[in-house]
Amino acid sequence: MSRGTLYLVGTPIGNLEDMTFRAVRILQTVDAIAAEDTRHTGKLLQHFQINVPQISYYEHNEAMRVRELLQRLQQGEKIALVTDAGMPGISDPGYELVKACVEAEIDVIPIPGVTAGITALVASGLPTERFVFEGFFTHQKLKIDSLACKP
Repeated sequence: MSRGTLYLVGTPIGNLEDMTFRAVRILQTVDAIAAEDTRHTGKLLQHFQINVPQISYYEHNEAMRVRELLQRLQQGEKIALVTDAGMPGISDPGYELVKACVEAEIDVIPIPGVTAGITALVASGLPTERFVFEGFFTHQKLKIDSLACKP
């Protein structure tokens, strides 16, 4: 039996019209969609009339799901990984699954979409010849007192 394929599908960052034709086609043809939040992804799938089973894949079940998804991929299934917005693996779950697939010699195919960092950069007016991305800001409130220098 041939090995399956993992597709890393970039999804819109707020505007469903940013979804690519290729991403829709891939999501229509895979055996399963591993989603960061199945409720959120369900709205996307409903909008594009995609009826493929979802499986939850998020930060707190990632270790368990990697084994399960890897087994399905080794049995020849095609699985798409999506996150709530943007590209899987960039400040979102995905790295561990990709790493396991590469080690198991399972094809990993990225399906590009919009990216928040690049989109913000090109609209910022800042120079774009060189830049560094060090992740997104934390969702936690910063404690200013902890950042201040103390005598």
